Amino acid sequence: MSRSIHLNLFIHGRGHHEAGWRHPGATRKALTDVSYFADLARRAEAGRFDSIFFADSLELGDGARYVASGALEPLTTLAALARETSHIGLIATASTTYTEPFNLARQFASLDHISGGRVGWNIVTSWVGGAAPNFGYDRTPEHSERYARADEFVEVVKALWDSWADDAIIDDVTSGRFLNRGRVRRIDWKGRFYSVAGPLNLPRSPQGRPVLVQAGSSATGKAFAARHAEAVFTAHLTKASAADFYAELKQATIAAGRRADEVVILPGLSAAIGSTDAEGQALLEELNGLTDIDVGLSRLSNRFGGHDFSTLPLDQPLSRDDFPDPSTVQAAQSRAVVITDLVARERPTLRTLLRQLAGARGHFALAGSPERIADVIEDWTESRAADGFNIMPPVLPAQLDIFVDHVIPVLQKRGIFRREYAADTLRGHYGLTRPVNPHFHS
Repeated sequence: MSRSIHLNLFIHGRGHHEAGWRHPGATRKALTDVSYFADLARRAEAGRFDSIFFADSLELGDGARYVASGALEPLTTLAALARETSHIGLIATASTTYTEPFNLARQFASLDHISGGRVGWNIVTSWVGGAAPNFGYDRTPEHSERYARADEFVEVVKALWDSWADDAIIDDVTSGRFLNRGRVRRIDWKGRFYSVAGPLNLPRSPQGRPVLVQAGSSATGKAFAARHAEAVFTAHLTKASAADFYAELKQATIAAGRRADEVVILPGLSAAIGSTDAEGQALLEELNGLTDIDVGLSRLSNRFGGHDFSTLPLDQPLSRDDFPDPSTVQAAQSRAVVITDLVARERPTLRTLLRQLAGARGHFALAGSPERIADVIEDWTESRAADGFNIMPPVLPAQLDIFVDHVIPVLQKRGIFRREYAADTLRGHYGLTRPVNPHFHS
């Protein structure tokens, strides 16, 4: 029997293809116009998506000359979208390297209250080198240090979210008692990186804790996910790779003392959709023809910690030897592995590689008809390579509209995607339970 799948919409600029903003199907609204994002959120909700998601960047990258950039800050954007929607989950990225646990815990708890229990936190450690000087640091911390800080950071945030019992507020006008102070506790955290007294200064949120989302797929990232993540956004170019990752992470989650179904795994999928396979392929080729070599080189360099690829010939086959060893990369190690594995498997030219990465930055890119897209979604989920997908339309809003109008009905007809929401919270959509507060008994 088919499983019910999960779908998240990853909202990125005017589309995930780096040239998507130039396509006639892309919005002409400014990326600072919140009505654009509200329209996308309402459209995704009409399609019964589980959630929408905003990534974040803490620098203005070199590619900004040729790629639509400068979108709104994600957390404040979610606050606005919470008032424009009623069911869909709302996920935003925030960095453990460039913020403090108390601030972040307070912001996400507030968002969970504002949205009625629909918020998730995408936990990142921020590998982009240009972020450090924006926060007064000389360098980006190394990969292992970032994850060590992140591990403690998350434990502190969980403790802050659990510093209130669910029944701490009395709000009794007659007696004059508003708060049962005995149902609120200091956390008095003193660790390697953080010292936080607590408690949080607002009540436990509707979900108990916002949903914890994570996207790192390095060995360190997977161990982190097994301990903490409740949803994982991951990048794979083949079903076999995705299935290996799926099995490994589910097993690691069990080894960490959790159930396998306590983590939802969602690979990225960027689909160029046409009425036929040929039409979808033509759209992808049209977008690839609008790309800029310098933008592609800059993004590839960032993935490998600033390595210079500009001296490589554009039209000669690549080999692994043309790339740094991914294990030595202090930036996005998991994405570096995806790229070097692709190079070893397919031996593309640099020009071809840059075009492949332009569509989805190392996520799975596909072109075809709605039926073909639905076939792939069903196949990956039935094969235990995914619990669903992180949908990354190459052009927004046009390709989202096509996905909602033509792919989702196929999935619904096959009985593998909801026709109506059965829950009101993001935890409910993902099939996750509300965490019990370990510090208070009812």
